[in-house]
Amino acid sequence: MISRICHTRSWLFWGVALAAPLAACAQRGTKPTGDDARRFIEGEGPHEGAEGRLLRLWINAERAAWIQNNFITDDTNAELVAANRSLMAATTELSTKAAQFNHLDLRPELERKLTLLRTSLAAVAPSNPTLQQELAELVTAMESLYGQGEYYPDSEDDCLDLPTMEHLFGHVRETDDLLNMWIGWRQVAQPMRSLYERFVQLANAGAHELGFADTGEMWRSAYDMPPDRFAAELSRLWEQVRPLYESLHCHVRAELGDEYGTAFVSDDEAIPAHLLGNMWSQSWTNLYDVVSTSGRPGYDLTELLERRNVNEREMVRYGERFFSSLGFSPLPQTFWERSLFVKPADRDVVCHTSAWNIDYDKDVRIKMCISVNDKDFVTIHHELVLRPRVFLDT
Repeated sequence: MISRICHTRSWLFWGVALAAPLAACAQRGTKPTGDDARRFIEGEGPHEGAEGRLLRLWINAERAAWIQNNFITDDTNAELVAANRSLMAATTELSTKAAQFNHLDLRPELERKLTLLRTSLAAVAPSNPTLQQELAELVTAMESLYGQGEYYPDSEDDCLDLPTMEHLFGHVRETDDLLNMWIGWRQVAQPMRSLYERFVQLANAGAHELGFADTGEMWRSAYDMPPDRFAAELSRLWEQVRPLYESLHCHVRAELGDEYGTAFVSDDEAIPAHLLGNMWSQSWTNLYDVVSTSGRPGYDLTELLERRNVNEREMVRYGERFFSSLGFSPLPQTFWERSLFVKPADRDVVCHTSAWNIDYDKDVRIKMCISVNDKDFVTIHHELVLRPRVFLDT
């Protein structure tokens, strides 16, 4: 198992300890063996292996990220930067050392762990400590800007945060209002542009140092198959669903054209993204009343929830009961004590919904600014079934 980050003293100390069994091999003047690879990953005796070391680092990083996501301040940003830098440094160091085992005939589970070692991070900087610090700062800065983003309509004194606009997008049908919100929210991205461009440069350089062509190839290598094979498999699956998707797309475009007029939705052009009922155009469920051939669903889930006076926490209880009915254990008490269900009124948080497993064992949580509606009801079930990937987990 493994996860996110630690502090400088710890990873330097374990870097020395971890080198001991490897140095012994080098002193014997022999080539690395499968046992050397096993000791490198699992450790032996007093020497901690890559798994144990990175697990501590990931847990520290998860805790730092949870605090920063829930309390966005200069101090929590600095703590997260430090944690992420330590994790990147250790991952780069260990990935470089692991290269000596690349050509060995290893047990499948051991070979998989070595592969996951190189692909455990979404982005990794080169081994230069200054660049690792810079990348960690870039990631935290962009996340903070996103979490604090707001839109100020010209005609309103109060600003609109992301959860409010997500709700409005599901109900507003006035094209000008939708377009203004769509454009207004995306102004938060303008300060990120230069940060993201630099992020791409550093991430690609780091991936290249680990033996990948770029970050994209590193991502595609994390699915138990070569990256080219993964891309081919993805294309194969897309071609299977493409006829259905294009038919649905054509239907939705035609219905939106009837609703708003072809001046807004042309018969032969892309559908304007701000008319799809979702801030990221990733779901069309809020358009059911517009695009359904029956005109309305058989029930209104939002209305049912409101009629039963279901609150945010009870929404999550519905999800827990669903999975318990399938034979899964109930959520631990710590889940209810430590999760975020409602957007706080007194501070900035990253409201984008996410599932967390802080210790990669039993400390599971979700972070979500819940609204009592059908969309969030579905999202809660989605989050409860997901768990962050446990790196080096066999």
